[in-house]
Amino acid sequence: MTTLLRLHGVSKSYGTVAANKAIDLTVGEASIHAVLGENGAGKSTLMKLIYGVEQPDAGRIEWQGQEVRIDSPAAARRLGIGMVFQHFSLFETLNVVENIALVVPGKRSDLARRIREFGARFGLEVDPLALVHSLSMGERQRVEIIRCLMLNPKLLILDEPTSVLPPQSVLRLFETLKLLRDEGVSILFISHKLDEIRAICDAATVLRAGQVVGGIDPRTASSADLARMMIGRDMIAATPGAPHDLGEERLVIDALDHAPDDPYGVTLKGVGLNLRAGEILGIAGISGNGQKELVRLISGETRLSGTARDKVRMMGRPVGHLGAAARRALGFAFVPEERLGRGAVSDMSLADNTLLTAHSRGMVRGGLINRARERDYTRRCIADFDVRTAGPDVEAANLSGGNLQKFIMAREILLGPKLLVCSQPTWGVDIGAALEIRRRLVALRDAGTAILILSDELSELFEICDRLQVLYHGELSPSLETARTNSAEIGEYMLGRASKEAENVA
Repeated sequence: MTTLLRLHGVSKSYGTVAANKAIDLTVGEASIHAVLGENGAGKSTLMKLIYGVEQPDAGRIEWQGQEVRIDSPAAARRLGIGMVFQHFSLFETLNVVENIALVVPGKRSDLARRIREFGARFGLEVDPLALVHSLSMGERQRVEIIRCLMLNPKLLILDEPTSVLPPQSVLRLFETLKLLRDEGVSILFISHKLDEIRAICDAATVLRAGQVVGGIDPRTASSADLARMMIGRDMIAATPGAPHDLGEERLVIDALDHAPDDPYGVTLKGVGLNLRAGEILGIAGISGNGQKELVRLISGETRLSGTARDKVRMMGRPVGHLGAAARRALGFAFVPEERLGRGAVSDMSLADNTLLTAHSRGMVRGGLINRARERDYTRRCIADFDVRTAGPDVEAANLSGGNLQKFIMAREILLGPKLLVCSQPTWGVDIGAALEIRRRLVALRDAGTAILILSDELSELFEICDRLQVLYHGELSPSLETARTNSAEIGEYMLGRASKEAENVA
């Protein structure tokens, strides 16, 4: 196989932290190459070095046999390298086609048409005229993927590209990636879904603590083999507890209709769910089908007035008119999809971010902050969830996406809430951390907490949820017992086919 990209002894440090240590990596032409590793293993840093976002401290990079210096993303694109970041690089005040026009040449009308064509072809539908700030995180990722594909790259770097797709669309995307490979495009594929890596990748390089620990042909390895190389030990999956009696109603939404103020938002129609103490209800669905609007109504970021205030009840009382703080006072906790901005303030320390939602744990008295208790709680979050950071004083923006997610999950779970709502609880988190988070959620459920999970990852929902509902175009499907359904049936609901069949039968 002819070599397209080769790294020799590439290293990168940030202060005293060595993110990459003498990395050797070879990517062949017309291949799909996986890069595996836990959060903090150095995957994202390595990709940024290849894409020109960061510069290596040592080592060299060869492109098609010639040593090159990739000093910017523009230089990378000129070589033929495209990348979809884990944290998106879109301007929120511009619409989709305007963002794509920044790097893809062509008239706006032609680009809009191509965006629709790419969306239909790859299962990545998005409105070309929608403002980015109105899009869900899943829709933003679709824009990033489309933008890269429209540049016809020789090397495409994909960081968790399937996290927002239903099973049917994942298969379509894989068919496209294989077609691109057969036409000569190489792909660097980062994913925590080991079954996907085994299904699509020709080779895999494993990182641990910033170093290459080995290479493997994933087609001949099991998922357990890959996980063992990544984390250095065997993993034990989360196992739901035995069925038990459910407690009181903790969250009830009663036939709720809601039209958001955002003209690009999704109108909710007749949404109804009932969640009791001691169970986990999962909401499946492709991002952009009303998840954002539903979560904001539950969290208190969107309030209801008039008789609609009674449509949302927590712990037995109407809360539709209450704000977020009042709902938290009832025992509600929340993990938003957006880590930075809603889950944490980027330029604040972890300790101060703890204070935002856990201040009721003795951290504030008489209007004064008890810094000792604040730091103690923060240290507990860090230790209990293995957050890879130097300590409570580190700013949130300096954590990797996966470690920040672990911190936010820890902050909310350790509150011991009566009702916990998690949106994308393990998005971008490595397999070891994801399994630990799921075990914690199951344990919290068994202790009597009512848990609502919104996730694009069906395997996650099937692993820990007692019941599932699917959100499609602002409507919720009937409640389905996890043990009595399967991914194919859920996928049909995610694409709207099951609900249409039900209407035809009626």
